[in-house]
Amino acid sequence: MDDLAGKLAAVRDRIERAGGDTERITLVAVTKGFDASAVRAALAAGVRDVGESYVQELTAKVAALQAEGLGAEGSGADAGAAGPAPVWHFVGRLQRNKVRKAAPHVALWHSVDRLALGAEIARWAPGAAVLAQVNTTGEETKGGCPPTGVGDLVAGLRELGLDVRGLMTIGPPGPPEGARPAFQLLRELAETHGLKELSMGMTGDLEVAVEEGATIVRVGTALFGPRPVRPGMRH
Repeated sequence: MDDLAGKLAAVRDRIERAGGDTERITLVAVTKGFDASAVRAALAAGVRDVGESYVQELTAKVAALQAEGLGAEGSGADAGAAGPAPVWHFVGRLQRNKVRKAAPHVALWHSVDRLALGAEIARWAPGAAVLAQVNTTGEETKGGCPPTGVGDLVAGLRELGLDVRGLMTIGPPGPPEGARPAFQLLRELAETHGLKELSMGMTGDLEVAVEEGATIVRVGTALFGPRPVRPGMRH
């Protein structure tokens, strides 16, 4: 967590240099692999939006922060002194049987890629805000519905009563410029379906995502460094 404020300033500078407005682009600090101290550091540095990829990690961090009065907005005697509570984003692939445990905490679900998952979210968090994840690269290892399935997925999620805010994707590995077609496709799909939010771009391809219209970026390594390896962790 060394010099997190400086690293945060550097990330915001990258966004601005790419033509983005840091007041309009939501920076989600992804603390996957780190403990609750990373969340505390992010809050202290002025970042409120925090991303998690594993339900087990999310619930553990929530419990740790609740013990300090940071688990819910305005809760605990120390909440004001320690700063506002985090706004939790779930950004990883998600198993349906884990939704119940995460539902009380998640403000925005980024990785909803199928109606069955949406139905489970609607069951435990009626009216929840979600993003439809799209596989814009065709990689079998990545989650997301195919681009041709976006319309049906969005319509189905809305029928479940969910608040579909926009779309999310993960760029391909390799040089940042290689992600441009994927991000362009996501933007075009969002425009076609009248969706405003575009969650795309991480540490390596941040500038390209901003240039292509990202409204949410998910940054971990640039803020916290390489993630510790934690074998056996499951979504």
